Amino acid sequence: MNNVIVLPLLIPLVTAVLLIFCAKNIRLQRWMSAISVALNVLVALFIVYQVDSEGIQTLHMGGWLPPHGIVFVADMLAALLVLMTLLVAAACLFYAFRSIGEEREKHYFYTFFQFLLAGVIGSFLTGDLFNLFVCFEVMLISSYALIVLGGTKRQLRETLKYMLINIISSTLFVAAVAYLYGTVGTLNMAHLSLRVAEVQQEGILSVIGILFLIVFALKAGLFLFFWLPGSYNAPPAAVTALFGALLTKVGLYAIIRTFTLIFYHETGGIHMIIGWMAAATMILGGLGAVAYKDIGRVLNYNIVISVGFIAFGIASVSEASLNGTVFYLLHDMAAKALLFILGGMIITSAGTAKLGEMGGLIKRYPWIGWMFFIALLALVGIPPLSGFLGKVLILQGGLQEGHYWLSGIGLLSSLLVLYSLIKVFMGAFWGDSPARREQQPVKIPRTAYGAAIGLTLIVILMGVGSEWVYSYTSQAGAVLTDPSLYINAVLKE
Repeated sequence: MNNVIVLPLLIPLVTAVLLIFCAKNIRLQRWMSAISVALNVLVALFIVYQVDSEGIQTLHMGGWLPPHGIVFVADMLAALLVLMTLLVAAACLFYAFRSIGEEREKHYFYTFFQFLLAGVIGSFLTGDLFNLFVCFEVMLISSYALIVLGGTKRQLRETLKYMLINIISSTLFVAAVAYLYGTVGTLNMAHLSLRVAEVQQEGILSVIGILFLIVFALKAGLFLFFWLPGSYNAPPAAVTALFGALLTKVGLYAIIRTFTLIFYHETGGIHMIIGWMAAATMILGGLGAVAYKDIGRVLNYNIVISVGFIAFGIASVSEASLNGTVFYLLHDMAAKALLFILGGMIITSAGTAKLGEMGGLIKRYPWIGWMFFIALLALVGIPPLSGFLGKVLILQGGLQEGHYWLSGIGLLSSLLVLYSLIKVFMGAFWGDSPARREQQPVKIPRTAYGAAIGLTLIVILMGVGSEWVYSYTSQAGAVLTDPSLYINAVLKE
């Protein structure tokens, strides 16, 4: 047992409750939020160290042993995702300090921010499917509030669509959980793995597995992503950066955990479906990113492309592809947060989101321009930045498993990312500067620069130190390829 592993969940929950009582004191809210996230980063670093030195950590709430009680599990995958979540959250928080607006800050922005963190972190650490549903709902309810906060017409319209999609997926989630419990009599993930193996993954269990795939695909934006570009384009850039970096990754994590731990016995059918969904997602996301000339839309469709590429790694089900999936997942969290923070800074400095009305920003904002260029190269997978090793491993795994067509689409998606983001870089930073902006220069807050520089350093260091990072991500991949490591850690306590 290890009580420390529940702290990353408890710290934002306690902070969120305390922030409710000081809603009008913006300065105090900022300090409390910053201290909470900083403290949580230290806790997450300790958990990563502990998992590295002692192995998978578990906590049985109330002393009830699995499969009867609530269990939290920190293997290396969960530990690394929690750490990256908090690093990204810290950057988004600092960017929000001077960009989100005092009106939103007074209406519980920081409270919902902390509740959302609790939901995301809880989703990564829980070892029980029903508690995964609970953490999903905490995350989603917070995201509803963050999308609509500000009350513009577009926000209200997109919030209704976003809520409707997630209510449908949550209803399907409950149904899938009920069917699974009725079939095997447990919801503990480690115990589920054993019970599914005992009754064999066929018939009703295959149908239940597909139902879970639909639920998590909706939440991740995998193939069923029609809601994502509009919904993520409605809130301010700080909120979009948080959503783009974290929310779809929770859905992808759920797919990874479910189909490498519970429904992994028959890898043909469901993984073939994931592969087709990944291919369609990369192609359609790429077409959307290339077609639009609005920065928000271009960046949102780049989220879709990365979701498809990560799903490609899941579908290949090889040691190399799963190691690459973990590495690329961590990279994409940092790189997407950086991309959206820089996108918000570009829109603020230009006074518009339309590329046709921009130009010449490199003269006034060279730091923003070159950080955007670094983020662009990282997302394409250019060495020595963070996206390179993950892409290479995923493509290697795909080729090893004979998924040549899927590997080709993965390479094509990188070219579409390159084209779409170069289009933004050239349109925003080069060419002639509009006369109206020459007369009204915009000052970008230091906190925004600090957030972007911090994430840029993470993207660079993950690439330059990829061998060191891989020593951790390969431990996560080992648990995915050998589920008995997870099962033994949970059930043999």
